[in-house]
Amino acid sequence: MPSSRPLRADARRNRDALVVAAREAFLAGDAAHVEDIARRAGVAVGTLYRHFETREALVEEVYRQEVAELCQTPARLLAQHAPDEALRTFLLLLVEHAAVGRGMGEALESIMATDSPVFDDARVEMARALDELLAAGVAAGLVRDDVEGRVVLRALGGICGMRAKGWKDDAIQVVTLLYDGLRYGAANHGK
Repeated sequence: MPSSRPLRADARRNRDALVVAAREAFLAGDAAHVEDIARRAGVAVGTLYRHFETREALVEEVYRQEVAELCQTPARLLAQHAPDEALRTFLLLLVEHAAVGRGMGEALESIMATDSPVFDDARVEMARALDELLAAGVAAGLVRDDVEGRVVLRALGGICGMRAKGWKDDAIQVVTLLYDGLRYGAANHGK
């Protein structure tokens, strides 16, 4: 079982290399067997299992990191853009996240049957990031004040969860609809 102690520098490098190798393999659509991931990372399979008890644990870590990176962007977006534009940009990033999730689809399916909280945790974090952006938009009078992040996430999740050809183009159109709807009725809308 992996230890909760801080990792030595070389162990941290190995762990990070495994996560990067797994992410690349998952996004490439490779079967991503543990042997292949270890080889990509330049470590032995035993090293992989010292850091991750199962392949599913590695998948969870890759997905957690994807979500963490995504959910750290609101502050940066708000520093670079007006709150409504930061919100629009983040909605488009959510579509990209869904595309990454599709690339990792087979790998993610392996943890769906477990009792892992990774998806629930991800939804909570994404809704929290949306709440931050919505609050900034409301404070600036650019976004209506009657919608929560979890509702926006659900609306976007419906289209992003489709497996139909052209889903991404449709999702981008849905972002435009959501964006327009979130601004409609705002204190400074159209002023």
